[in-house]
Amino acid sequence: MALRMWASSTANALRVSTASRTNFPPAFSLTRCFSTVLEGLKYASSHEWVRHEGSVATVGITDHAQDHLGEVVFVDLPETGTSVSSGSSFGAVESVKATSDINSPISGEIVEVNTKLTETPGLVNSSPYEDGWMIKVKQSSPSELESLMGAKEYTKFCEEEESH
Repeated sequence: MALRMWASSTANALRVSTASRTNFPPAFSLTRCFSTVLEGLKYASSHEWVRHEGSVATVGITDHAQDHLGEVVFVDLPETGTSVSSGSSFGAVESVKATSDINSPISGEIVEVNTKLTETPGLVNSSPYEDGWMIKVKQSSPSELESLMGAKEYTKFCEEEESH
């Protein structure tokens, strides 16, 4: 059983980290739990990522988070035009294991919601940094990005979290 879980996690990590159709830089590292962490993104301690592009930022949950959730079966996201606040919940992810809140790492107005997740919530598992993104936010406080972790800090954070 443990070997099957390890093989599944490894296959998932390799599929995500070797995707050639991505515009993202290559994976920075694989942590002990085989999660992919990408350079160029910002990370929250609640395991959401942010990709900043001008005044709009894309938000999703990390590979580490989706790995711990297991198979995602439902994603509850807000409407376009909704305001979000840094550290506050904006939606939920339901997996075969549990339902978890999704927290916004930044504040602003939601300008786009990934409607693909309604029909195909498993995109969060198979493509957390590409097709599984959740919302796009027009930031009201761009300086909030400075308080988030970079790839190295997030990798270390995950490793320390796993050791406890």
